[in-house]
Amino acid sequence: MPNQPRPPQHAQDHARHRGRRALAGAGVLLVLSTVFVAGGTAQAAPAAPAAPAVDRPSGQAVAETGAPAASPARNKSRVTAAVLDLDGTGREPTVYGDDVTYDTASIIKVDILATLLLQAQDAGRRLTAQERAHAEPMIRHSDNAAANALWREIGRAPGLEAANKRLGLTQTKGGSGTRWGLTRTTASDQIRLLRAVFDAAGKPDTGAAALDAESRTYVRTLMAGVANEQAWGVSAASASGWALKNGWLQRSTSGLWDVNSVGRIVVDGHRYLVAVLSDGSISMKDGVALVERTARAALTSASGH
Repeated sequence: MPNQPRPPQHAQDHARHRGRRALAGAGVLLVLSTVFVAGGTAQAAPAAPAAPAVDRPSGQAVAETGAPAASPARNKSRVTAAVLDLDGTGREPTVYGDDVTYDTASIIKVDILATLLLQAQDAGRRLTAQERAHAEPMIRHSDNAAANALWREIGRAPGLEAANKRLGLTQTKGGSGTRWGLTRTTASDQIRLLRAVFDAAGKPDTGAAALDAESRTYVRTLMAGVANEQAWGVSAASASGWALKNGWLQRSTSGLWDVNSVGRIVVDGHRYLVAVLSDGSISMKDGVALVERTARAALTSASGH
């Protein structure tokens, strides 16, 4: 369901990721440059929701809930992708584009659920029936009322950030107050979160306490069962199975769109974790198309095809 807004990143991270991109080869950079230049002009997006109002959380930034903005004069889109082959030997993702921060919009709902599950583990209990009644529509239908309830329960941004530290995330800052959709994150941090859910080891590199097998299975099951109209994004690069969560938000200050997609896909028998974050598209349709083109290009590089 829709979602939220944008700052920069540490200079040392830029240098590290530029080096990583160089290793990916000039060919994929050429492919991805055509994605960036194309912005939101390519193929139509499959099954994109027609009405974003349902994904704009109550209590989010005033800028996101005011009167509609005038149509933007031009596309100002940017996009970053990160890919990790779970069946490969590397433990760090390859990043395409600058690994700067973006608004999460509703992809934060995976992080909210992971935090809730980790807190329940700490308390030596399973989720209650009421918690599950919020968690399941929050992931499968991107329900914002459910996200509001669980955001409060986990302790909002401080609770999220405490859990993220244990799960290995280093570049994600929770939205202030009730504004969970305005959480800022990077593509590489989203891969770290996906590793906490999909990696068989289930243990972050920090050595911190991890989600247990039952918790990981629960999140995976929900992400593999999102509503049909939300089954777009990184799944466009999948040859067979996928599990994902998408986020989208129109900024009322500019009329431009944030569109994100994160998840696990399968290509040629390999499981890949993929995160594609974008902003500045002139429409949701264009944002979805940009995310899907970028996911395909990144997987073409990562899988060697």
